[in-house]
Amino acid sequence: MNTFLEFINENLQLLYILILAIFIGFELIKNVPTVLHTPLMSGANALSGVVIVGAILVMLQSNPNDYLALSLGFIAVVLGIINVVGGFAVTDRMLQMFKKKK
Repeated sequence: MNTFLEFINENLQLLYILILAIFIGFELIKNVPTVLHTPLMSGANALSGVVIVGAILVMLQSNPNDYLALSLGFIAVVLGIINVVGGFAVTDRMLQMFKKKK
């Protein structure tokens, strides 16, 4: 418990920035017009590719005997891939709505 409090005290400014980013993000998303929700979420889901690259890089740097780190990295890669594929599926479905029907 003591190390947790030390971590919080050492990174207090980062915690403030995280909390501020959460509130700003919530206000920005809340005020987006309904018409723009689908493209905005599709783009945000496509950014999960960064998570995939980051998880792969962390897995490459971890100890081969550290099964916890490897398992969490694998889960991050799988969830990131699901998010990217879902984002592109939503974008494709949205674009299909704008095509002229035969």
